[in-house]
Amino acid sequence: MTSPDLVTERAEPVDVLRRVFGYDSFRGSQQEIVEHVVGGGDALVLMPTGGGKSLCYQIPSLVRPGAGVVVSPLIALMQDQVDALEELGVRAGFLNSTQNQQQRVETERAFLAGELDLLYLAPERLRLQGTLELLDRGEVSVFAIDEAHCVAQWGHDFRPDYLELSVLHRRYPSTPRIALTATATPATRREIAERLQLDDARHFVADFDRPNIQYRIAPKNDPRKQLLKLLQEEHPGESGIVYRLSRAEVERTAEFLASNGVDALPYHAGLDKQTRAHHQSRFLREEGLVMVATIAFGMGIDKPDVRFVAHLDLPKSIEGYYQETGRAGRDGLPSTAWMAYGLQDVVQQRKLIDNSEGDEAHRRTLGKHLDSMLALCETVECRRSRLLAYFGQDAPEPCGNCDTCLSPPESWDGTVAAQKLLSTVVRLQRERNQKFGAGQIIDVLRGKKTPKVEQFRHAELSVFGVGSDLSDNEWRGVIRQLLAQGLLAVEGDYGTLVLTEDSGEVLRREDPRQVRLRTEPKRTPQAKAKAADAKRAPQDMPEEAEPVFQKLRAWRMETAREEGKAPFIIFHDATLRQIATVRPSTLDELASISGVGEGKLNRYGQAVLAALAAPEEE
Repeated sequence: MTSPDLVTERAEPVDVLRRVFGYDSFRGSQQEIVEHVVGGGDALVLMPTGGGKSLCYQIPSLVRPGAGVVVSPLIALMQDQVDALEELGVRAGFLNSTQNQQQRVETERAFLAGELDLLYLAPERLRLQGTLELLDRGEVSVFAIDEAHCVAQWGHDFRPDYLELSVLHRRYPSTPRIALTATATPATRREIAERLQLDDARHFVADFDRPNIQYRIAPKNDPRKQLLKLLQEEHPGESGIVYRLSRAEVERTAEFLASNGVDALPYHAGLDKQTRAHHQSRFLREEGLVMVATIAFGMGIDKPDVRFVAHLDLPKSIEGYYQETGRAGRDGLPSTAWMAYGLQDVVQQRKLIDNSEGDEAHRRTLGKHLDSMLALCETVECRRSRLLAYFGQDAPEPCGNCDTCLSPPESWDGTVAAQKLLSTVVRLQRERNQKFGAGQIIDVLRGKKTPKVEQFRHAELSVFGVGSDLSDNEWRGVIRQLLAQGLLAVEGDYGTLVLTEDSGEVLRREDPRQVRLRTEPKRTPQAKAKAADAKRAPQDMPEEAEPVFQKLRAWRMETAREEGKAPFIIFHDATLRQIATVRPSTLDELASISGVGEGKLNRYGQAVLAALAAPEEE
């Protein structure tokens, strides 16, 4: 445990921010939130990943008397969270199932003795009477409920134990509570407030925009090779996360990357606990490692230098997608959110919804989530504007840092193409009493005399060959977009295509609207140059600072290995970049760098100055 004199009684929040965390000023709504909670008010905070949510409860915990109790589902990360706080001089501990009896007793003793500033608990521990009695006997400054969206029953990360957290309101009515999440629509926000009994809490909704992230969605065409090209051309040797839907695809993708020279590891619930913990630890502690994972991985990952997040399968909802992409670029430096998306993704997700647990209302909710995700994928407008609008935030100007801004797709009147495709579905069903998937329908449209076409005598249909003006890929794009617009649906285990209520109006020309379809933009050399310019960091170092930055990174990595810590716990890249640019020669000069608080200055200050003074290697 570190010395408590880092924070004095009646300290001002901004003083704690500077002395402990090394920052001169709060960002966005942080100060307003902190002051509200310090004053004893309840709060519901929506702030994007990397927006600085943790400071909103850490500083009140340090300013108010007692220990802040943080309820978090992230058992596997609690040790790292505590390590990071202790680096800052904050007295922190945790109670969870990974500890032995002696460790739990020691942590409980420290809490009761007033020797902790922050105590992390898994939500299931608050169902134990012994835990509640422990809190009764100690002094709690604030309750922080992290990842609060886990209380939403039909949300993307529902945890049943979160439903029991209303006990905090009933048992400790005078202790302020702050619930925090990175992603929640207005409806989810209302559900969080209701289930946690935060009826009188003040709501703080931060700017959801992460301007340093470049959003791109590409048509799927051999996605593993597409991913490899992205890593080799844009992110060589950089850390990132690749999301796959199934465990088998996680394994295959990790093996593929490893066989092509990329340092990649798999992570999914089918691996034993020890392997998962080892892979997660390596990802946090090593630089340049790629984690290929199901969505079981990532919540609470505080690694700031994740330079890309890639999805090779369609996410189930925008909430899930936005939270996962937000794990890139937490340090504010340019990062990529890239996804490969195709027709089979739509078919697969529709099938999962049809076979999902829950009642019809639940399936409708899942369907709406998917429809919103498809609309994002198929938009010809700025993707960032679409994302922000989903969370109720206006973005009047195109962002200039997403694929639809950098390589604008054109839209065309696809009404006739839609009618041809829908007519083919109708002819097959009415004249032959048959239903087929996309492949056979495209073969009929394009007039291909395949064995299957010959077998079913589809060349005799009046629609045979009426779509020869479009390629296979173009027709797949038409089908995908009609599915997204609700003019076509997927049915059964084999992904057969059927009409919807709306498709009849288009077929009969009763719908006055045009069916607007988008072309797939080509990433020309000019578009690639624009994308590279958009990803350049506004805070890029001068060229002559680069060798100093690399020298500091080498020192940090060596120190991290010696201390058994993740490198970013010592200093973030953004801090090292500033040090490399300023080149401080005294401790006072080093103390002026953002991210260098008193705890880190005392622990690493002399070593940093020595690293800066060391001669350059030849």
